[in-house]
Amino acid sequence: MKLQPIGKRVVLKQVIAEETTKSGIVLTGNAKEKPQEAEIVAVGSVEADIKVGDKVFYKKYSGTEVKLDDEEYLIVDEEDILAVIK
Repeated sequence: MKLQPIGKRVVLKQVIAEETTKSGIVLTGNAKEKPQEAEIVAVGSVEADIKVGDKVFYKKYSGTEVKLDDEEYLIVDEEDILAVIK
Protein backbone atom coordinates (compact mmCIF):
# COMPACT_ATOMS: atom_id res chain seq x y z
CA MET A 1 0.00 0.00 0.00
CA LYS A 2 1.15 3.56 -0.66
CA LEU A 3 0.20 6.90 0.91
CA GLN A 4 -0.68 9.76 -1.44
CA PRO A 5 -1.36 13.03 0.40
CA ILE A 6 -4.25 15.21 -0.68
CA GLY A 7 -3.90 18.96 -1.10
CA LYS A 8 -0.86 20.81 0.24
CA ARG A 9 0.32 17.98 2.46
CA VAL A 10 3.52 15.98 2.65
CA VAL A 11 4.18 12.46 3.98
CA LEU A 12 7.36 12.21 6.06
CA LYS A 13 9.34 9.28 7.48
CA GLN A 14 11.19 10.35 10.60
CA VAL A 15 14.94 9.88 10.71
CA ILE A 16 15.75 7.77 13.76
CA ALA A 17 19.37 7.89 14.82
CA GLU A 18 21.07 6.66 17.93
CA GLU A 19 22.73 9.30 20.04
CA THR A 20 25.52 8.79 22.54
CA THR A 21 25.78 11.01 25.60
CA LYS A 22 29.10 12.42 26.81
CA SER A 23 29.28 9.62 29.37
CA GLY A 24 28.90 6.95 26.68
CA ILE A 25 25.25 6.01 27.20
CA VAL A 26 23.50 5.19 23.93
CA LEU A 27 20.03 6.71 23.64
CA THR A 28 17.76 4.80 21.26
CA GLY A 29 14.80 6.33 19.44
CA ASN A 30 12.44 5.41 22.30
CA ALA A 31 14.58 6.94 25.05
CA LYS A 32 14.64 10.48 23.74
CA GLU A 33 12.38 13.03 22.13
CA LYS A 34 11.65 12.38 18.46
CA PRO A 35 13.77 14.46 16.09
CA GLN A 36 12.26 17.10 13.87
CA GLU A 37 14.21 15.72 10.93
CA ALA A 38 12.55 13.52 8.33
CA GLU A 39 12.69 12.29 4.76
CA ILE A 40 9.90 13.10 2.31
CA VAL A 41 8.24 9.94 0.98
CA ALA A 42 5.27 11.51 -0.87
CA VAL A 43 3.99 14.98 -1.78
CA GLY A 44 0.56 16.31 -2.67
CA SER A 45 -0.02 19.46 -4.72
CA VAL A 46 2.57 21.54 -2.88
CA GLU A 47 3.97 24.81 -4.19
CA ALA A 48 7.28 24.64 -2.33
CA ASP A 49 10.44 23.41 -4.05
CA ILE A 50 10.49 20.03 -2.32
CA LYS A 51 10.50 16.51 -3.70
CA VAL A 52 10.46 12.88 -2.61
CA GLY A 53 13.78 11.93 -1.04
CA ASP A 54 14.56 15.38 0.38
CA LYS A 55 15.56 15.49 4.05
CA VAL A 56 13.77 18.29 5.88
CA PHE A 57 13.21 19.91 9.27
CA TYR A 58 9.59 20.40 10.31
CA LYS A 59 7.74 22.22 13.09
CA LYS A 60 7.64 20.56 16.47
CA TYR A 61 4.27 19.00 17.40
CA SER A 62 2.94 19.29 13.85
CA GLY A 63 1.21 16.76 11.67
CA THR A 64 -0.67 13.53 12.17
CA GLU A 65 1.08 10.23 12.89
CA VAL A 66 -0.17 7.26 10.86
CA LYS A 67 0.87 3.62 10.68
CA LEU A 68 0.69 1.67 7.42
CA ASP A 69 2.17 -1.79 6.80
CA ASP A 70 4.07 -1.67 10.13
CA GLU A 71 5.76 1.61 9.12
CA GLU A 72 5.15 4.91 10.91
CA TYR A 73 4.68 8.10 8.92
CA LEU A 74 3.88 11.71 9.65
CA ILE A 75 1.52 13.71 7.43
CA VAL A 76 2.18 17.45 7.68
CA ASP A 77 0.95 20.56 5.93
CA GLU A 78 3.35 22.14 3.46
CA GLU A 79 3.75 25.20 5.70
CA ASP A 80 4.98 23.00 8.57
CA ILE A 81 8.20 22.23 6.66
CA LEU A 82 10.82 24.70 7.81
CA ALA A 83 13.91 23.85 5.73
CA VAL A 84 15.45 21.37 3.31
CA ILE A 85 18.75 19.83 4.40
CA LYS A 86 21.30 19.96 1.58
